[in-house]
Amino acid sequence: MADSVYRVTQIIGTSEESWEAAVRHAVETAARTVRDLRVGEVDRLDVTIENGRVTSYRARLNISFKYETGD
Repeated sequence: MADSVYRVTQIIGTSEESWEAAVRHAVETAARTVRDLRVGEVDRLDVTIENGRVTSYRARLNISFKYETGD
């Protein structure tokens, strides 16, 4: 196996449905512009609250992708 280098960056997804939908939205959006996504790690989950009710779910993820070597 060849040596590899990966970058980790943080993204935040939101959804009015669930944390799972927030994660899915974040990954699908990132995948449109970042190639070769490898791993997503949920770092933090939170909600926004208005008038005592949950109005949206937020998921903070660390995603990694492989640097291209140009080979």
